[in-house]
Amino acid sequence: MPKVYRPVDSDQIILLGYLTLVEPANLVAKNTMYSKDAFQGKIVAVTGAGSGVGRALARLYSQAGASVAILDIEDERLAQTASDLTDEGANVLKIVGDVSDPNYCANAIDQVVNHCGGIDVLCNVAGIVSFRAIADVDPSFWRKHFAVNVDGPFFLSQAALPHLTKTGGNIVNVASSAALVGEAFLVPYAASKAALVHMTKSMAMELVNENVRINAVAPGAIDTNIMAGQTFPDNIDFDLVSRYTGLRAASSPEEIAEFIAYISSPMASSIHGACLSIDGGITAG
Repeated sequence: MPKVYRPVDSDQIILLGYLTLVEPANLVAKNTMYSKDAFQGKIVAVTGAGSGVGRALARLYSQAGASVAILDIEDERLAQTASDLTDEGANVLKIVGDVSDPNYCANAIDQVVNHCGGIDVLCNVAGIVSFRAIADVDPSFWRKHFAVNVDGPFFLSQAALPHLTKTGGNIVNVASSAALVGEAFLVPYAASKAALVHMTKSMAMELVNENVRINAVAPGAIDTNIMAGQTFPDNIDFDLVSRYTGLRAASSPEEIAEFIAYISSPMASSIHGACLSIDGGITAG
């Protein structure tokens, strides 16, 4: 029997086939799909927290009552995130390093558990993307994409899972619309994100009888600085690129963060092994 709550704006909403109504007094902000105390006392680790979605997500979790461990390779950016959150009264642990290094991944989770007392949610947000024609992709370029976009989430998850199964926690991996449809001039990126999606599903199946949830989200274009400094191949065909950009306005980091937070909240307890799109229609057809 699903729980029934008072409606958000006196209007009942149907969510995933259930009558899901939210008590207004417990909302983080108007129209959120989880209560403001959903993460009270929880411990959340967020990679890529130096900017963009990772920074927005760290702020959202801290505002919802969680202690937040923030990870990023960029020390200065991560320090800014830590400073902003601390000024807001958050309990923050800053861990600088490269998620493509399995040793860093294991040590980072150890730091989270030892410093904070456990871990309830792991959000693998960090990623890289670069445009390059197939003929120009060398082995190091290929391997770098897989090291950051696949190896990092895997080894962080591997280290966190023994702790997450104890707390009934969950993992959310940030994939991409490129994992689901072909995107020209992004072959290494698309391949690595597709691998991340199937890694998510395979982990979810292997642990289907365990007290843990593992999911992925697949955003489309996001208004972040990840495209800053991007170079494009001389022979790039922007007509092909336009097939997966510009259908609708890019999502804000905060919109993606809200979606991730919902998936990692108790309100989404039945979501396991899923890859959920939030891409403005890119993968619709």
